[in-house]
Amino acid sequence: MKATTEQEYPHSEQGIVPLLPKTETKPEKREMVDTKDHKYRELDKILDHYRGEKGELIRVLHSAQKIFGYLPPEVQAYVALKMDIPVSEVNGVVTFYTLFVTEPKGKHTISVCMGTACYVKGAREVMDKLKDELKLDARETSADGMFTLRSTRCLGACGMAPVMTVDEEVHGKLNAGDLTGILKIYQEQDAGEEHDQVH
Repeated sequence: MKATTEQEYPHSEQGIVPLLPKTETKPEKREMVDTKDHKYRELDKILDHYRGEKGELIRVLHSAQKIFGYLPPEVQAYVALKMDIPVSEVNGVVTFYTLFVTEPKGKHTISVCMGTACYVKGAREVMDKLKDELKLDARETSADGMFTLRSTRCLGACGMAPVMTVDEEVHGKLNAGDLTGILKIYQEQDAGEEHDQVH
């Protein structure tokens, strides 16, 4: 019996996986790899710009987040390697500052208040309706990348319960029937912006 080698079965985060022949690589997978490589090349330009300069980690991470949209562990590790600093130092900065996110985030963030006043006036129904409208299950972000849905504690607008915010805009005295129209406002607004950019 032929012994299994690391070359034939490279390690991955999920365990040991077989290395597929190049001929079996699907076009869409190659496209994803190309896109990712392009993003790392962009990040390399930023890293080269700040190479050797102390105290620039936050600037580098901010630029990396603009490129990737968020800062997953592999991007944090790459920055640490290129800047010759511990991964723990990079992760410490990422987790300390709220401007950094480690999971994909939608263009708009919806925060539904789950404080006592909002909850008793139907916040759970609002949340369930939003999940249904955005087709969310365990995910927080819609498949089109438009909305990220989160629950939050008291927003300090109990007199308007139930309340949610979309980015910085407050929507109060909600019922499930209001939500389709509210989401449509942001969808149409973004569609208009894209149209203006094309023309």
